[in-house]
Amino acid sequence: MSRPSVSRRQFLGASGAALVAGLAGCSAGEGGTSTDTASSAETLKIGVLEDQSGNFALVGDPKAKASMLAIEEINANGGIDGMQIETFQRDPQSDNQRYQELTRTAINEENVDALWAGYSSATREAIRPIIDRNEQLYFYTTQYEGGVCDEFTFAVGPTARQQLGIVLPYLVEEFGPDIYTIAADYNFGQLSADWVKVLANENDANVLGEEFIPLSESSFGSTINRIQEADPDFVMSMLVGANHTSFYEQKASAGLDVPIGTSTAMAQGYEHRRLDAPAMANIYAGVNYMEEVPTDSNTGDGGFVDRYFEKYPDAPYLNEEAETNYFSTYMYKKAVEQAGTTEQPEVIDALESGIELGTEEAPEAPEGETIRLDGATHHVDHHMWIMRADEEHNVEAVENRQIPETFLSETAGCNLPENPEQTQYTPVDYYEEAE
Repeated sequence: MSRPSVSRRQFLGASGAALVAGLAGCSAGEGGTSTDTASSAETLKIGVLEDQSGNFALVGDPKAKASMLAIEEINANGGIDGMQIETFQRDPQSDNQRYQELTRTAINEENVDALWAGYSSATREAIRPIIDRNEQLYFYTTQYEGGVCDEFTFAVGPTARQQLGIVLPYLVEEFGPDIYTIAADYNFGQLSADWVKVLANENDANVLGEEFIPLSESSFGSTINRIQEADPDFVMSMLVGANHTSFYEQKASAGLDVPIGTSTAMAQGYEHRRLDAPAMANIYAGVNYMEEVPTDSNTGDGGFVDRYFEKYPDAPYLNEEAETNYFSTYMYKKAVEQAGTTEQPEVIDALESGIELGTEEAPEAPEGETIRLDGATHHVDHHMWIMRADEEHNVEAVENRQIPETFLSETAGCNLPENPEQTQYTPVDYYEEAE
């Protein structure tokens, strides 16, 4: 794909370069890092906008911390092509308007070379038009509903097709074909519920009912009653945020002991650590990562878990998105070194060549084995796990395997190097059962 080679950094001209040079070694701002360097040519700048307060703080704060860990490690080992990383880091406070303001600041004032930002899909969609207008290299690291085919966005968390695609067939085989779906009432939950219908059809299962719960809702008595009346073999839950945590406590109090598959619980908000047993009993999470994932690079001596808690001894948990922030920073490092420049069009070209981790040239991702960025779709072929919590909230891995991203590549025909676009495809576009 041919992209303009003139960057914003060049466009700003000599006066802007002089200003950046004069600021080298100064603080990158609230929560930011600084480097003691003589000129801007010896640094690059990464933007990290993750929720550290508000409704998504529980899941966003580990993302920010993991980004800082990766940056600290990279800087301690010589940086990226000899350049130390500076950061522009702010707390958007789980507020999409603030995200938009900070994204504009990161791009137009801080001139970041790459941006990591946002937990929710609503946040991603609030800032993606700004990203696209400014042709900004952007990493979105949350597990999400899938379908984003955007030349400037690298959605490197697992998709619903990958997460639900490992856990739903397992639950059908283990417990039966009848499913009840509960999901957050915004684009992530709605599209994830569509994927449940698609996967149910592929696995000869039935969706008996579905409910969409507002993010502000914390009372689930009527929902639990409807689940009990439907009597499904298992529930698929795509609930999100602090308020929705109440469902798991309330279902335990009501005696609802049906197995629950999920793409959100435990791995993100570590409910199995925060809630009293048996609230999370028989929860089956389809994830690319949890703190308990049993790989040497994760839980082994000196592994990701050890390094994270050495840096953040008071942190409560190391969640799924934190791992994705961490490994995607190393993917960016490898791409810059391959490109030989921080110019964003060239770095995007390098990323689209198919960056891998777990090779001799790059560390293994904590989730395990070699993982690969699919250059055509800007998504990752993840190592996926089913993690189950028992009555005492002990967590074990019951299945794991590599699952490539297939919806964009095989069904929607997303090929960004050949056809740059800024689209989100949905299951309804291709599957009658999702309608």
